[in-house]
Amino acid sequence: MKTRIAILGASGYAGGELIRLVDDHPEMEVVHLGAHSKAGAKLGDVHPHLTGGERVLGSNDVRDADLAFLALPHGASSDPAMELLAKGIKVVDLGSDFRLDSTDRYEAAYGSPHPYGEQLGGWPYGIPELFGKELVGADRAAAPGCYPTSALLATAPLQQAGLIGDGAVIVDSMSGVSGAGRGAKENLMFGAVDEGVSAYGVLTHRHRPEIEQGLGALGATEPTVIFTPHLVPMQRGIMSTCYVPAQPGTDAAAITAVYESAYADAPFVSVVEQSPKTRWVVGTNRALVQPHFDPRTNTAVVISVIDNLLKGAAGQAVQCANVMLGYDETAGLPMAGWMP
Repeated sequence: MKTRIAILGASGYAGGELIRLVDDHPEMEVVHLGAHSKAGAKLGDVHPHLTGGERVLGSNDVRDADLAFLALPHGASSDPAMELLAKGIKVVDLGSDFRLDSTDRYEAAYGSPHPYGEQLGGWPYGIPELFGKELVGADRAAAPGCYPTSALLATAPLQQAGLIGDGAVIVDSMSGVSGAGRGAKENLMFGAVDEGVSAYGVLTHRHRPEIEQGLGALGATEPTVIFTPHLVPMQRGIMSTCYVPAQPGTDAAAITAVYESAYADAPFVSVVEQSPKTRWVVGTNRALVQPHFDPRTNTAVVISVIDNLLKGAAGQAVQCANVMLGYDETAGLPMAGWMP
């Protein structure tokens, strides 16, 4: 018998990707599609590219499911998550409601109190390559943001190896427009985005505390991150270039060895010699990581690329569910993309 899956937020980009992945999963089946604003519509009306378009979108009231994916806007996951858990339904939240580990960190990032502050710190953080042991057998998981996923996969091996020196870790990231969601926004219209690149959320983006939290969970003492995201004119994909101060005596060979060891058994993370392109991971749950070392400044420069809607959202959520439920970590997840 397959695991019964509910997907809330099914009309959005991440929700559509979840439907596609679960429909192809050997151990899961979709039994409920929740889309509050689109309730009553047919799936084909909002996702014409998916099969099973005659399925009807319902409310966010889930009664019979084993696990629910919440692909809801910020602040909209808390109440449904608590209700689902009370019913004995496992939850993987793709939103930001349960990612941070304290009320102080949450309020600093989002500017308001959390309605279930006692829950913060109690949800396993869903990067299986880094925190997989906490996911095994869990009934809940907080899937990370897309930017923190790319940044932490790039910097975690250095932290785990004790090679990060004094000073701030600098993360420059570029994302396609799908990372902002499906809602119509003037600044994301074709005429506003095409032929240009822009930085946003400079020094204030809510994902900075999440990246710092991740490094702290891996052993960093009061980590400091300078994070600058950029919007680039492409549909999907994230590239993060991370500048990490190294401990004295570090060299290129040590850096390379750390990454090769860290991801030797990680099916979705590849350490590559060729400078990675976002296009190579579109449509996959993979992350490509390329480490460099600059001896002149004693700085590790690490590049990572992911698909923001898969490894940065829906794919990683399914990967978390696989670990939680005891399935093969790679089940139902695409390893190969498409070119051109």
